[in-house]
Amino acid sequence: MKQKIAFALIMGIITTGIISFSLISINIGFKDNFFNIWLKSWAMAYIIVIPAILLIGPQIQKIIDKKMP
Repeated sequence: MKQKIAFALIMGIITTGIISFSLISINIGFKDNFFNIWLKSWAMAYIIVIPAILLIGPQIQKIIDKKMP
């Protein structure tokens, strides 16, 4: 269980960081307050994605395990 939580935390940091950085840079560009906007967006995305990974991830794993023995 500890490994799954560690995995979710690390994957959450990496994926939300990349996605939020990419989308904000595309949508608003690199303005003076880009860093602050990005950090706020990253934090909100991280808070949302961690429970999603922990709750949805095991269900997806079960489906994949059944489909690919």
